[in-house]
Amino acid sequence: MTIFYIIFVIFIIVCGITVFATVTKDSIKENAIRINEAEANIEATLQKRFDLLNKSVDIIRNITKQEGEILKTLDDIKSQKLDNFELDKNIYTIIDEFHSYGENNAVLKENDEYAKIEIDLIASESEILALKEYYNDVAKKYNDIISAFPAMIIAKLKKYKNKDLFTIEDHSELINSLK
Repeated sequence: MTIFYIIFVIFIIVCGITVFATVTKDSIKENAIRINEAEANIEATLQKRFDLLNKSVDIIRNITKQEGEILKTLDDIKSQKLDNFELDKNIYTIIDEFHSYGENNAVLKENDEYAKIEIDLIASESEILALKEYYNDVAKKYNDIISAFPAMIIAKLKKYKNKDLFTIEDHSELINSLK
């Protein structure tokens, strides 16, 4: 009878560990999927902002009659493969440069196409902030899961790594200046 109890206890322990490992692995995977979806949404919004700024180059060139590079940071990042974190930082630099053209040229500021790009940039700002906050929430939860014992054992075995978080900076001054 005692061998039966020992085998039964070992069976229960093995089943418990198996259930725990499966639930933990599924939780990590679920959060990883959410992170990937959030990254894809951020990437799409950043690409939309990048395309708007790219479109503005011809508008600025035609109205200001300026030769040479316009929004030179834009040209610099076209040739690079940047991750979303770097692209996000660079886009704010380009938006600042975009804004300075409008500040220094009243005709440009009054142009309908230029104004539409400004409006679209302002609208995309709240969207990108919401997406970054969601991404950070999911990534923080994911990081917490894979850092906590005993789930960290499974995370190390499956080679899950901590995810970086977006720094959510206050660009309201820049965005308000576009209005």
